[in-house]
Amino acid sequence: MFFAILAITWKSVYAYPWIKALHVIAVISWMAGMLYLPRLFVYHAASKVGSDVSEQFKVMELKLLKIIINPAMIVAWGCGIWLIFSGFVPLETWFIIKFILVLVLSGFHGVLSKAQKRFAMDENTKSEKQWRYLNEVPTLLMISVVIMVIVRPF
Repeated sequence: MFFAILAITWKSVYAYPWIKALHVIAVISWMAGMLYLPRLFVYHAASKVGSDVSEQFKVMELKLLKIIINPAMIVAWGCGIWLIFSGFVPLETWFIIKFILVLVLSGFHGVLSKAQKRFAMDENTKSEKQWRYLNEVPTLLMISVVIMVIVRPF
């Protein structure tokens, strides 16, 4: 609702490049964190519970999530919603697929957030190998989203 009001009251034509730029910057930041956090989990899962290394990973994971990933996701979603309500995004098949992929990425963000809490309590349930496979999920989603936005195959 806020973004719809903002789109109406502010000259959308002038705001559009700034909001789009902020959206792209936020997406890059979000993806950087989403690519790095599972990699930290790979190494954390391989470390001994209670060790200095394990404790350092806990700090790194929490800061990455709270300072970079979460705010970047919020800004990316906020700007994206503004762009939709401003009428700059065509509701075509490629966009609908992209939107679904972003929902999946957001869900994976939730999975990583829950995993960070489990690691913080020394209750990780996944092996190093499982985290290596899960580390590829954001990469595959990112590739798919970029193809939808740039190539627009549908």
